[in-house]
Amino acid sequence: MLNLLRKEFKLSVHPTCFIFLSFGSMLLIPNYPYYVAFFYQTLAIFFMFMAGNATNDIFFTTLLPIRKVDAVKARVVTVVIIELMQILLSIPFAFLRYILLPTDNMAGMEANAAFFGFVLIMFGIFNLIFLPKFYKTAYKTGWPFLNASIAMLLFIAVVEAAVNLNPAWKLSLDTINPAYLPQQLIVLVLGLIVFAALTLIGNNLSVKRFETLDL
Repeated sequence: MLNLLRKEFKLSVHPTCFIFLSFGSMLLIPNYPYYVAFFYQTLAIFFMFMAGNATNDIFFTTLLPIRKVDAVKARVVTVVIIELMQILLSIPFAFLRYILLPTDNMAGMEANAAFFGFVLIMFGIFNLIFLPKFYKTAYKTGWPFLNASIAMLLFIAVVEAAVNLNPAWKLSLDTINPAYLPQQLIVLVLGLIVFAALTLIGNNLSVKRFETLDL
């Protein structure tokens, strides 16, 4: 598996995956929907799969003396690493944003612990939908990405509406007041659990579909 991961990062990961890691700096933008910064990384992952199609990456990977299940797992782990790197590299900008610009974000949730919990769920939804739909054919990328994007946008809309329409959630989750950090950390932990669960389901579905696929 380690050698497959080396292969993924050396040969398969699209350059935009690394470039878009810098988009965590978008958290410094005042009055901005911060989910956009993380949506860009799902776009980069989409580019990675598209580039793989152009280079017949899936086909040549399966020619290696490995199981098809390992080829899928290596790609899923690569996607998860990129997503978690995006979040980890964005956290310092969240702190810096409120040191330099200690004002409320009028265009969406504040970049706090609860927000990162919701971002984890958003990534989990992407993994649940995009990965199994891609591995159903191992070459179609547009339709799976469109489906995943719509699901992520719907999730963001529901979260933003729920937080803004519920005064208690608005008070405790959409703030940088440290007094509400315990509530926000609960959302972060729940987000991590949901992310792990959705990604695991997406991985298992992808493996099952890819194993039955005749390349």
